[in-house]
Amino acid sequence: MPESSSISALGFSHFLAQSDTVGLVVLAILIFMSIASWYQIVLKTWQQWRVRAAGRRFLAALADARDYPAIEALFARTSPREPFGQILAQGLEACRLLASPAAHSGFALASPDDFIHATLERSIAREEYALEKGLSVLASVGSTAPFVGLFGTVWGIYHALLSIGFSGQAGLDQVAGPVGEALIMTACGLAVAIPAVLAYNAFVRANRNLTGRLEHHAHRVFALLAVGKVPKDEWSAR
Repeated sequence: MPESSSISALGFSHFLAQSDTVGLVVLAILIFMSIASWYQIVLKTWQQWRVRAAGRRFLAALADARDYPAIEALFARTSPREPFGQILAQGLEACRLLASPAAHSGFALASPDDFIHATLERSIAREEYALEKGLSVLASVGSTAPFVGLFGTVWGIYHALLSIGFSGQAGLDQVAGPVGEALIMTACGLAVAIPAVLAYNAFVRANRNLTGRLEHHAHRVFALLAVGKVPKDEWSAR
């Protein structure tokens, strides 16, 4: 019974009581990294859900628009802010600029197709930037948190060995407790890094899929602007 009570006394609270300033700073850094990564996880999850839901609604509203006048009428009634609507809006605006007299006052364009294509590509790049914002935080936390925890472990083991050396007792029962407590830092680093890495990979894959859909949508917009109409079911959300 005395042995089990002494073992239970060695835990995270005992580790905090024995940690010095450096160990507490390392732990505070891990806590801050965890809060930052979970904030980005919640924020990006909400962003992904909002973008996908708004995209489905816009494509559903666009399903009955088969020609240029119908789409112009749709934009007169609504002002979409999601990526699919922004790409289409930028394409329509490019056509208006080409049709205006001011379009011929600057340098001569090689082809109107190049101008529209560049406009659509720029719109896709802007949407990609918005989707990828914040992912660098998850990547940084996932790659550095284990090493921050390892540094805390090394520092804790160093101080544990110093105290053992000063006490003159080097038995296994004297070494196991302090060294085991120091290893808590490694576990904390992994606990912070693993969710960040998993979330980063999931968001990168989701962004890649959405970017592919946006590029496909841009081709449909280009076809609309080129011939003035789209085939049946071409605005589907697939």
